[in-house]
Amino acid sequence: MPQTESHDEDLDLAELAAAAQTADPESQPLPATLLLVDSDADNLALLADTLRSEGCRLLTAEGGGAALALMNEQEIDLVMANARMPDMGGIDLLNRIQQGWPHCLRILLDSQSDLNAIVRAINEGHIYSFIGIPWKAEELCLTLRQALAHQQTESERKRLETLTREQNRELSELNASLEQRVEARSQELEQISAMLDAAYEELERSQVTAMRVFSSLINLRLPSRLQTNAQVDALVRAYCAAHDLDEELKLDLLMAAALYNLGRVSWNDHMLTTPSQRLFAEDQKTYQLYPEIGESLLMALDHLKALPESCVITASGGTAGAIPTSWSGKPSPSGLGCWAWPWTSLNSNAG
Repeated sequence: MPQTESHDEDLDLAELAAAAQTADPESQPLPATLLLVDSDADNLALLADTLRSEGCRLLTAEGGGAALALMNEQEIDLVMANARMPDMGGIDLLNRIQQGWPHCLRILLDSQSDLNAIVRAINEGHIYSFIGIPWKAEELCLTLRQALAHQQTESERKRLETLTREQNRELSELNASLEQRVEARSQELEQISAMLDAAYEELERSQVTAMRVFSSLINLRLPSRLQTNAQVDALVRAYCAAHDLDEELKLDLLMAAALYNLGRVSWNDHMLTTPSQRLFAEDQKTYQLYPEIGESLLMALDHLKALPESCVITASGGTAGAIPTSWSGKPSPSGLGCWAWPWTSLNSNAG
């Protein structure tokens, strides 16, 4: 077997120094490694001298067996082999390299333009190019540059494909995770909404309870003949049932009915104990204004401000009615006028 000889050829030292000063060495790609195979040492040396200026790292092998040994030891980018060698033909060598190292580009050199050999090299060795011997230096160098450029493009394509698959996988995982987070957040918001609804309902119940306590305290201040809250409450409930009012309006009316006597808390003992027909003119004016006084007192409480805006029960000149202020200038619900007679009766009996 011919003696194996390997030569590591580097870029010119001056060029390497200049490159090191202008660029980060870690960002620069390594020079391509080229393996030249020929059983003739003179041809091998001539081939190496021709390609030395291309800036590749050059390795040489005098025969197919030596070439395969180097393939096992080194990372080779391109193999350029003579088709006619005694120990192993170039076509057989490139065929074995294609099977063991498919990423490595293969170029066949042949001194004879044998069409059958070329077809066999293409089919079995999957060669990148065929170059006749003797070669032209310009053609040889151009073929080498094109082969390495093709290899770099193919390597970049594979890298981008791998990157795209990885990014798609990560995106799928993120989408799945996002859907889970959105679902968890939606459930959390639903729970919060349910808790807020329950808290709001509890607040409404608390307000109703507070209004009833407040109404009871007002009744303690009034003489028994003026304690008509129970009758007014019954009247409001009957009206709401008859007209199928919604719960919100019904609640406002009931709370307004519970507090309609609020303005009378400001009366002095004389007004509380004297029937309205016997009051002095000045007291008569105060008597007629007690609904507005109650409204102004409610306005001082933030959570009760909606009551005077929703419904104010008024009395004036011995007659009375229920006048929801939010309906001012607009048609009232049907049947509101039916409150006049029972309210007048209550008001007259109360004095």
